[in-house]
Amino acid sequence: MLSQRRFLDGGKLTLVQRVFASSSSRGGGGLMATTHSRSSFTARSSSTSASFTRNAKTVIRVFRNESARNDRISRHVVRASSAAASANADTQKSTNKDNSGRSIRKRFLDFYENKGHAVLPSSSLVPEDPTVLLTIAGMLQFKPIFMGQKEREVKSATTSQKCVRTNDIENVGVTARHHTFFEMLGNFSFGDYFKKEACEWAWELSVKELGIDPDRIWVSVFESDDEALGIWRDQIGVPEAKILRMGAEDNFWAAGPTGPCGPCAELYYDFKPELGVEGVKDLNDDSRFVEFYNLVFMELSRDANGKTTPLKNKNIDTGMGLERVAQILQKKPNNYETDLMMPIIEKACAMADLKYDECDEKQKRMLKVAADHIRAVTYLISDGVFPSNVGRGYIVRRLIRRVVRSGKLLGMKGEGDSKTFTSSIAKVAVELSSECDPNVMKRSEKIYAELEREELGFKKTLANGENLLADIIVRAKKDKNGVTGAEAFLLYDTYGFPLDITTDVAEDNDVEVDVEGFEMEMEKARNLARAAAKTVDVTAGDALARVADDLNNDNHSDFIGYDSLISQESKVLAIVNPKTGKMLEYAQEGDEVDVVLSQTPFYAESGGQIADVGVMLTKNSNTEVRVLDVQNAAGGRIISHRVRVESGEIVAKTSVLETKVDKDSRRRAKANHTATHLLQSALKQVMGDDVSQAGSLVSFDRLRFDFNSSRAPKPNELEEIETLVNQWIFDSTNLEVAEMPIADAKAKGATMMFGEKYGDVVRVVDVPNVSMELCGGTHVSNTSEICGFKILSESGIASGIRRIEAVAGPAVIDLVNSNAQVVNDLTKSLKVKPEEVSERVKSIQKDLLEQQKLAEKLRGELAVAKASSLKSLAETHPTAQTQILIAKMDEFVAPDALKVACESLLKSLGPDALVLLASASDDNTKVAIVCAAGDDAVKKGINAGKICGATAKACGGGGGGKPNFAQAGGRDASNLVEALATAKVNAFESLN
Repeated sequence: MLSQRRFLDGGKLTLVQRVFASSSSRGGGGLMATTHSRSSFTARSSSTSASFTRNAKTVIRVFRNESARNDRISRHVVRASSAAASANADTQKSTNKDNSGRSIRKRFLDFYENKGHAVLPSSSLVPEDPTVLLTIAGMLQFKPIFMGQKEREVKSATTSQKCVRTNDIENVGVTARHHTFFEMLGNFSFGDYFKKEACEWAWELSVKELGIDPDRIWVSVFESDDEALGIWRDQIGVPEAKILRMGAEDNFWAAGPTGPCGPCAELYYDFKPELGVEGVKDLNDDSRFVEFYNLVFMELSRDANGKTTPLKNKNIDTGMGLERVAQILQKKPNNYETDLMMPIIEKACAMADLKYDECDEKQKRMLKVAADHIRAVTYLISDGVFPSNVGRGYIVRRLIRRVVRSGKLLGMKGEGDSKTFTSSIAKVAVELSSECDPNVMKRSEKIYAELEREELGFKKTLANGENLLADIIVRAKKDKNGVTGAEAFLLYDTYGFPLDITTDVAEDNDVEVDVEGFEMEMEKARNLARAAAKTVDVTAGDALARVADDLNNDNHSDFIGYDSLISQESKVLAIVNPKTGKMLEYAQEGDEVDVVLSQTPFYAESGGQIADVGVMLTKNSNTEVRVLDVQNAAGGRIISHRVRVESGEIVAKTSVLETKVDKDSRRRAKANHTATHLLQSALKQVMGDDVSQAGSLVSFDRLRFDFNSSRAPKPNELEEIETLVNQWIFDSTNLEVAEMPIADAKAKGATMMFGEKYGDVVRVVDVPNVSMELCGGTHVSNTSEICGFKILSESGIASGIRRIEAVAGPAVIDLVNSNAQVVNDLTKSLKVKPEEVSERVKSIQKDLLEQQKLAEKLRGELAVAKASSLKSLAETHPTAQTQILIAKMDEFVAPDALKVACESLLKSLGPDALVLLASASDDNTKVAIVCAAGDDAVKKGINAGKICGATAKACGGGGGGKPNFAQAGGRDASNLVEALATAKVNAFESLN
């Protein structure tokens, strides 16, 4: 379509505009209206069609006698008017539709299902992909397909994917569109349709189905993508003036330095169409434009040299932000005031006794933060991410703390007798979750419990932060250098104090805050977050994916290890250099390579169980290959063996090997794996059904089982768990293993690992009447093969997550033998019988404790004796008459003895005195400091805690205490003499 600027040529534009303006006033639509449909005038309904036909004829008469150039313009205007009529008619049909968030989601999925797409569920927020911390994009679950690491199961798919991004967390509540949690609607093609269909359907969905006004839609394309521009302009009918070419930063997607890539097209909504099209050079004005639909045309592959070549199978990856479309269709000023989030905000208002419409901008911002973050943590906890100080858990903790901080500032209070408010707000988020993720409602009680526990804990942290801020203000006043940026960031990041609170308190005390330094610390944190969330790396595994493609028609990676530990004939199909990813023709003695076989008995690491080890041999030569590791590669399409050639050589496509799994290692792994299943059942029986697996490790020497629990097992419960497992072992129950459709497994009540992806057919491992789990690991045939089970330790590894480490099978015998050896050594050393070892050790401990007390007493008396000679060094303040004694001991004195000496000197000097004693080790790596002040000296302004703490800090340490007594330590005695001199000056100044 011609741009509006081209209509300015000649003197006929005014008449054309008048003609179509009159048509528009009668309901037909404006000059520049566009639509996906290009139907003729006669295809429209009678009144609108007749109106536009009359106007079109008028235009034709106006230009009948003009030049050929104007004839072309006339014909173009007629087409524009027809497109305008069609678009506006479609928009009018959609205005009466339900525009709730729930309806938008359903209409999107239904639209693409009707176009032949398979509707797939959202994947977990905890991705299988190790390159990203959280699910940040709708395409993430399809990464192996895009990379060719996994065969497509459907030709095209559509999803509503829950996502969490925290790289722009400071913008939440500030802008109209930034969130941590959001839903990304998407349609995906895996070599099925491509650019033309993707653009046409995106327009049809936006204009016809959703009813977005086409006059308000702008399109951006990659600067050199003439094909996309032509589709939007010539086939869909978007005015060229509203199609902008943009650079790679905005409109080119790449998986990483290498791998799939391609241009993008984006649809933007114009909130201020009255500003016209003149002078618009980009679409980055957030106050006017919002991107609501992004289409990635994955058509190229980039190599290590930066060269791009066309992909054999071209793919489509799109994303439409549900919250943004809801804002557009519901005509709200921002995403937060849509029905997806406003109910949460209203609940937060009620708990703070506020009315949203009467809140100022600062209050509204905090309400938006609370609503957004509570949504995010609700879904994260539901997906098994619990508050902690590392990784994903830290993200959850940080988000909850921001909710608590905002709620506290707003004055939110718990309902009834509750001391918390976060769980009450979360209940609204849970109620809104049913269409997005039905599992959230099922796990709601766990979500509420985690929120309440974390809120109570953080309130204590906030109180500590208030105390720390008070100490920082005192220090800043004294040093006259203000609150440092690092201190302000510590208060913000650890204790939840926003910068404005810190600056307000500082200003009240006439202390400045290093805001620039704070921003530098903030930028460091942002860079870390952006590095984790910026892109999805889909380049990993390229080499083995190519191997899988090359072997696509060959029989390969047939796993026979459930039934046999030996394969007589395993052909070497491929050899890969693991460092370069290059295919090799052969490998010889000393080489460490990846090998793909026709069949293998080696179990590849999966489901928490480590890989088998063993050897590969040739029958008629001296070739021996040691198997070091085994992994599923290329999305599970091949089994890759990391091997070291000990002797001889192996040749790709030629060598045939006898492969042998190490029997003892497999036996140990099987025992530990089955014992892990029994342990989970015992935990559920003893501690409750809400116990769920959070991770596991099955190795040859032990097993590790992580589980979600709000409390630690009691000692008697651990004993009961251990007894149960051993009882089931001694029952000698035969295991039943079967493959079945996943629906049948669910119907039987099989336990599934939350967040794990399963195929349509699954393997079920059943210990009748005890345990039934979906599992691909290796197991014993009968529980008696496990022999025994012993818990080694139980501990907490994160908030709400416990860990049990144990041994089973042959490892139990190893443990018994090891313990027996220890007992034998003790009986010989102590010259007692085994049953007398315990009492003898207690007796030795008692004697040792008495000797330690005696030694401590003697050291104290010695220190007092040495310190008594220092009394003469005490100095008297000229006006306060307080005695100040600050000195260093000649030899290193332990802190306890130093305390005795310090208190003795203070007693001899009287209540109006300060004593500080310090000692250093011979190598100057250890400093001990003790400071004591009498009551009268304290009343005059002496503070032993501050003086002691400052001295320790100068020596590379820390510590402190109360005004009348303090202890501290340091790691560098080189500054001790200077630090003591400073302490003396500070003591005298505090008395002035």
